[in-house]
Amino acid sequence: MAKRTAVIDIGSNSVRMVVYEKTSRFAFHLLHEEKSRVRISEHAYQNHSNLQDAAIQRAVDALRDFLNIAASYKVRKTLCVATSAVRDARNKKIFLSRVKDELGLKIRVIDGIQEAYYGGIACANLLPKLSGVVVDIGGGSTECACIEAGKVVDTYSLNLGTVRLKELFFDHGDLEGATSYIDHALQALPLKKNHTLIGLGGTFRALSQAVMKADHYPLSKIHAYRFHAKELKHLGKKILKVDNKELKALHIKPERYDVIRPGVLILLRIMKHLKVNTMVASGVGVREGVYLCDILRSSNDCFPANYNPSVAYLQDTYSIDKKFSSLMVRLVHTLFDTLHPLLDIDHAYKPYLLTAAKLAKIGASIHFYSYHQHSYHLIQSALEYGYTHEEIILIATLARYQNKRGPSKSHYQRYEKLLPKETTLHRLTFLLSLCNVLLAHRPQSIDFSLELHENILYITPKKGTLHIAKERLLAISIPSPLKVVCR
Repeated sequence: MAKRTAVIDIGSNSVRMVVYEKTSRFAFHLLHEEKSRVRISEHAYQNHSNLQDAAIQRAVDALRDFLNIAASYKVRKTLCVATSAVRDARNKKIFLSRVKDELGLKIRVIDGIQEAYYGGIACANLLPKLSGVVVDIGGGSTECACIEAGKVVDTYSLNLGTVRLKELFFDHGDLEGATSYIDHALQALPLKKNHTLIGLGGTFRALSQAVMKADHYPLSKIHAYRFHAKELKHLGKKILKVDNKELKALHIKPERYDVIRPGVLILLRIMKHLKVNTMVASGVGVREGVYLCDILRSSNDCFPANYNPSVAYLQDTYSIDKKFSSLMVRLVHTLFDTLHPLLDIDHAYKPYLLTAAKLAKIGASIHFYSYHQHSYHLIQSALEYGYTHEEIILIATLARYQNKRGPSKSHYQRYEKLLPKETTLHRLTFLLSLCNVLLAHRPQSIDFSLELHENILYITPKKGTLHIAKERLLAISIPSPLKVVCR
């Protein structure tokens, strides 16, 4: 498997490229992302599905630049797929041959079902485990994949796209005709009513970002953002009524003005069709699906059980001493099991505390004296996959305040809607802080015993003394009714 891989996705509206680097067998991270608004389908739907010369030239020029970028990263494998606009084009062979002859790039034209599968497999692997229908609204088509418990179980492709509807209906002011066209196409969607819709693509990202800004959401991370369908319905109805000048006030970017209304109408009709009440935004899609199917081809297109690629990447790249991190995880595991009944901490928080222990020291590879702050920022920004926003902020917060007397008031107030209640947060932070105290002498193994008697935790060294631990114990806040005694 090539260490660095480029994936190019030629869509109806944009051509995009990502460059990924593997850090271990299944762990990877994004090195570069590029996008060109080629609009290869421009005027094609009005011209018997023939790609136009100007659009083809834009695509060739963009692909040439993309390949130069990939070469600068010493990419060893390039995977290139084309979706709706190219697969529907009557003259696609001209475009494919030109790209191969001029650039040496082989494009794989995928059908709608394969496109839906790629989007579905990306969400199934890289979002928190959930069940729902994945909807990817593109320029020429809309793909749907039903996922259940992390598996893709159904896939569908519909000839509904933003550019297609723009040219056929919206350019002529025919909203009623567009609505009828969409509803007729949705009759071929035999999905059961599904209360959770997972949105992919530019239209859904733009709408999700608008909802986040209107809600003053505290975290600037689109992937795994969850919100209520009524918020999107309210926004969508406004978008369909206002002119371009008013779109800015709704937090819609100018480059999406001409296709946002067709995209909104498609999404609203699908939401009505499926009786959706919960929306989840995905920052991954076809490109990630193509990449995952390549690196996971020997494991049924899914990661091993209990494996998280983001955690593995952070450890691979930033952990100075993985053995010591493992020791911290083992001790935190024991501390939690020993103390959570007394401290009244829900057992559901244990996995996130263990992850925080695993990543607590990664910031030391950047700067020792402020390692907790660097750990916090690395976790908050790069713990991309497999966690909800609530879980990411919790893990990052525990890492940031692991040697403090608990999270600051300002931090808690900023992220209050994403964090557990303040008492629980302080007690989880204490467990990680206590772990740091007890391992301050950096033993090769846990060289002391723990015994809880009534409300007192006795720590007894197997040999020698815990001199540094006794000193540092005075600096942490021990929650009532617990007392800690180092013998």
